Amino acid sequence: MKEDDEEPIDKFNHSTICFLSNFPPKECGIATFTRDLITSLNKKFNPKLKSKVIALNEDESLYNYGNKVILQLNKDDIEDYIAIAKKINNSDIKLVCIQHEFGIFGGELGNYLIPFLETIEKPVVVTFHSVLPDPDEERKKIVKGIASRASAIVVMANAAVDILNRDYNIERSKIHVVYHGIPNVSFCPSKNFKKRLKLSNRIVLSTFGLLSRGKGIEYMIKALPPLVKKYPNILYLVIGETHPNVRKEEGERYRNRLIKLVEKLGLKNNVKFYNKYLTLQEIISYLLATDVYICTNLDENQIVSGTLSYALGCGKAIVSTPSIYAREILSEGKGLLVKFRNPKSFTKAIDSILSNKELKESLEKKAYIFSRVMIWPNVAVRYLDVFNRVVKLREETTKKYPSIKLNHLKNLTDNFGIIQFSKLSFPDKSSGYTVDDNARALITAVLHNSLFNSPLTLKLAKTYLNFLEHAQEENGNFKNNFKNENDILKPCSEDAFGRAMWALGYTVYKSHNEELVKKAKRLFDKSIKMINELKNLRAKAFTILGLYYYYKKYENKECITKIKNLANSLLSSYKNESSEDWQWFEKELTYSNSKIPEALFLAYDVIQNKEYLEVAEKTLHFLSDVTFIDDEIVPIGQNGWLKKNGKRALFDQQPVDVSSTVQTYLIAYSLTGDNHYYEKAVLAFNWFLGKNYLKQMVYNESTGGCYDGLSKDFLNLNQGAESTISYLIARLMLEEVKKNKSVI
Repeated sequence: MKEDDEEPIDKFNHSTICFLSNFPPKECGIATFTRDLITSLNKKFNPKLKSKVIALNEDESLYNYGNKVILQLNKDDIEDYIAIAKKINNSDIKLVCIQHEFGIFGGELGNYLIPFLETIEKPVVVTFHSVLPDPDEERKKIVKGIASRASAIVVMANAAVDILNRDYNIERSKIHVVYHGIPNVSFCPSKNFKKRLKLSNRIVLSTFGLLSRGKGIEYMIKALPPLVKKYPNILYLVIGETHPNVRKEEGERYRNRLIKLVEKLGLKNNVKFYNKYLTLQEIISYLLATDVYICTNLDENQIVSGTLSYALGCGKAIVSTPSIYAREILSEGKGLLVKFRNPKSFTKAIDSILSNKELKESLEKKAYIFSRVMIWPNVAVRYLDVFNRVVKLREETTKKYPSIKLNHLKNLTDNFGIIQFSKLSFPDKSSGYTVDDNARALITAVLHNSLFNSPLTLKLAKTYLNFLEHAQEENGNFKNNFKNENDILKPCSEDAFGRAMWALGYTVYKSHNEELVKKAKRLFDKSIKMINELKNLRAKAFTILGLYYYYKKYENKECITKIKNLANSLLSSYKNESSEDWQWFEKELTYSNSKIPEALFLAYDVIQNKEYLEVAEKTLHFLSDVTFIDDEIVPIGQNGWLKKNGKRALFDQQPVDVSSTVQTYLIAYSLTGDNHYYEKAVLAFNWFLGKNYLKQMVYNESTGGCYDGLSKDFLNLNQGAESTISYLIARLMLEEVKKNKSVI
């Protein structure tokens, strides 16, 4: 059965969850939220986990739902709540997630939901989209009734936990904070988006969302005249149609009042209304074209705002009235708060941003960095974690990987090579170029080209190989760090030499392009005489990898001799440093640790010395025991590493270490056939997809880049060469297993 086929209620997959909510094409924020949440869950965890919907309807309404909606519930018919609950009880649905807002359920304050909860026998998780402090007794009774019948509660702000505990006596252990989801967009300057929307040369302020009384837009309009006087090219966009329920009751009265106010103040050239229900892409385009986003809401007790969340996610400087949600979400310099119903307060805040470039950039960056926890893939992981606490639905580890995307790799590469660092997703050319990065990039491009025969990666491979040729000295060593073609920053590094030899040997073995192979062989042959001088263990390990691939292509006996000498050197280090409780080659675990046992696995493959295999497996198992905690990889942190008999550092965790682990497990799987190694590789790779300490995606699906590291409190959102290449090599090797059932 295809994913989108209609499914009868009594034939669900055993990991089906069902959402009770409004749903598009109904026009409301909760409908959109539910659609985006189940889309994210299905994208990340389908087919092992399927999300379906029971849509709330009114008597007089008829909606053309897609096949995600399996049942429709008349919200004003109390008997329908009971009937639907009984149908769910007789199905294979594992869990029901209710998206709760008082106005969308029937009865007094939505109390028709209570009979549904009294009848349902399946576990229930409730997401509260509104949490009001100091409730009256009737509201308090209903919320407590819902909470008492829920196995878990989700809220979207930490303040909501305090309110539910303090004012409703709901235990904190039952409540989980999962921020409002947002689309994952790149951090971009507004210039290009203004051009697309024909807003060039305008300072753009914007507010978006369904229009209704209580939005407070009139106070922002009244704030404009002093701003227009100082910034004549300012333009305030009021984006979105009138709320359908409001339109039904009073038509366009509020909008017309706003239009008259604009005319009265002489602002027709500075205020524009877009009266339509926007698609997601339209919302993003307008937000990315915005200089300052304005949240005008008059409800002090608002506990979540999708519009404010989206503006954060687009990295906008934000000015907002001080609702509970805004006070929390914009704290610590992520936005500016203004007084309710106070035009002068709006004027002052907006002017302070427009007149201070540094403040504007600081607000934008802080908003964007914080909001990464809110992107939909991360929200999906958080929801699954909550669901799994209630009933075990499926493992959070996934074998459904993002499509392979080379945008950022290409973005980082110029005619000389791959640029070392980036600021967010923007290449920082001043950081220069390294042999380390270009060697790894060459492996990435060659592997991708061997799998997909891509003209792009063939061209990239030639660029990276040319860089190595440029970096190679007459004696065969490699100058490592370049500011540009002529300016060397650091002369040589054993690690860089080892990685270059690995990349050259790999190219010789894996590439189908004779020009590449011929040049890589020439560079490799020129450097082989340097191998005997190596002292660093990782340099020796990287070099064994290169020798191995070179030997697999040419069966060169000199390679066998050098592999044996280097492998014996690794064995000697192991015997000198290891003990019963320290099965390792050195006195500490640092970076790219798994590459040392990987080298011994490959040495065993060509030399068949069983001691190589024994030590490779012992040390890899030791490394696994140290770096896997509760079925989640926790690579050794850079801030202190792990010294023998010492305490390991947990942070910062680096993509290169996770990628190395994935690579090593896949090599071990290919050579031994032990499926345990493959499962470990998959588990480790999921670190990039959110199975990590922060429960956040480290891979950026929007750019195709990978974030530079994971600290205790946040991700490093720069997407440099090492991190992006590390993700791509691991992802491509998994693809190779999928295609060939093995790698080498």
